[in-house]
Amino acid sequence: MKIPDRLTGPSPARLTVSGLAWGPPGHGPIIENLGFSVAAGEMLAVVGPNGAGKSSLLRCLYRFHRPGAGHVHIDGADIWTLPPRAFARRVATVLQESASDFGLTVAEIVELGLTPHQSALSGHDYTPVEQALGLMELTHLAARDFATLSGGEKQRAMIARALVQRPDLLILDEPTNHLDIRHQLEVLSLLARLSTTVIVSLHDLALASAHADRILVLEHGRQVALGAPLDVLTPHAIRSVFSVGAAIDHHPVTGQPRFSFHLDRSFEGDIK
Repeated sequence: MKIPDRLTGPSPARLTVSGLAWGPPGHGPIIENLGFSVAAGEMLAVVGPNGAGKSSLLRCLYRFHRPGAGHVHIDGADIWTLPPRAFARRVATVLQESASDFGLTVAEIVELGLTPHQSALSGHDYTPVEQALGLMELTHLAARDFATLSGGEKQRAMIARALVQRPDLLILDEPTNHLDIRHQLEVLSLLARLSTTVIVSLHDLALASAHADRILVLEHGRQVALGAPLDVLTPHAIRSVFSVGAAIDHHPVTGQPRFSFHLDRSFEGDIK
């Protein structure tokens, strides 16, 4: 399905991260010395084992955590110098946790994406809401209470809300967690087609390699690789970072990379 122009950001953002570190007060850093850039309109997938620091990194990018060191810039401006409303106009997020519904319907949740662009005197144009509901196959659920949806339906509603926001940078933390196989493929395909700059954390290496322009690999809070999917996700690298053996070939129908994993008992870091 074609993505409506009303659901794409006006000017994809260029993101630059330099010397980034963060850790909770009184503890050591969870992420440290991260540095990378994301080109305007690029899709970057962040991968790594549990505890690698993926969510902590994303929280620094959308201003939930203030870094202990380093900087995050959007088009040359430090994100912490931007007024909250200006930041909300440029950056949208989709988190792992479902937002509180406050008794709202699905359509009302999606409509919240319009908030950063409205003033007290502005009119209400619901066309983007209707388009996003249709794109996420939620039109028939528009009047339902958000709280009554399944986990996957809630996730699709939150992605629709983010699209309505028309961000220049879209940040998603494990957006496919609650989705069935078809919706996983459709959502990642949609994200890859957006003109918006996209940063997404994923556990599924096949989805990451099939849809992202580049992949950032984290391990123990450090940046261990950054590059094109098949340059970064080699069998040797996967064995080193994820402690599993991997075989990589290409899908006979799509031609996209296909990963098969197995426990490698010869690996010294394997669970005993």
